[in-house]
Amino acid sequence: MNKRFLLKMVFLVIAMAAVLTVLMAAAHTDFGSVAAGEVQQRTYFEQFFIAGGPIVWFVLLPMSIITVYLATEYCLTIRRKILLPNDISRTITTIMRQQGFSQLPARLADRDDFVGTAVARAAAQGGGDFGRMRNLIIESLQEQTQVLLRKIEWANILGNVSPMVGLFGTVLGIIKMFNAMAMTGGQPHPAQLAGGISVALVTTFWGLMIAIPALTIHGIFQNRIEILVSEAAAEAERILPQMAHIAREQRRAEQQKLTQPIAELPPKPVDAFRSSALPQ
Repeated sequence: MNKRFLLKMVFLVIAMAAVLTVLMAAAHTDFGSVAAGEVQQRTYFEQFFIAGGPIVWFVLLPMSIITVYLATEYCLTIRRKILLPNDISRTITTIMRQQGFSQLPARLADRDDFVGTAVARAAAQGGGDFGRMRNLIIESLQEQTQVLLRKIEWANILGNVSPMVGLFGTVLGIIKMFNAMAMTGGQPHPAQLAGGISVALVTTFWGLMIAIPALTIHGIFQNRIEILVSEAAAEAERILPQMAHIAREQRRAEQQKLTQPIAELPPKPVDAFRSSALPQ
């Protein structure tokens, strides 16, 4: 089974477990409220989940799970240790010195970091021209950046859509409240308005609770990606001259081997030759 698929499933399980833990804690925590002169005890689960209606149950709660899932995945995959490891320059130069320039694409094919992926592509398509390799590295870094920016764009989408869903619930709750007023001739009992008010306020609460973390996550990781890719470009600029120097040394060593004269065999002693040629 694909390793990436397994990781996504693990992230999803973590997100669902986190949200369910919060809901279970809310179900056992009292939320005191005063109504008609009496103190009524309601749990946070009843106040902020049940009272929100189907919009919370089927739309906003799944969106909150997706937000936690994305935050978990970004925290575990968009890290300096993964995208820009400290030993990448030493790894590339060691491969070149020990196995040669031609082995770079194969040895770096399974790496997911910025510099390793870019150098592997440049070595495979550059044809040994380090000027062309520099352009290929820049293109690869740009493509990798766009892939990560598109990946975190889901958090931006959730951050912008969830307040709209909350506003939709607010409008629905107000409509429900005015319907209750119309059915009672303009003098409804406060309990009849509670349902509409709960839907209006709870859906707005959930929309903001999803939007604020989602937009914060998007901004943090967008900034992190831009910083890491700029540092990766600087690291690639530093490593290219080293690669060119090692390649020149290896070509010079190969040329010396080709031009080295073949050692002549020592002549056979004449006396020994004659003695071996005489009949016994």
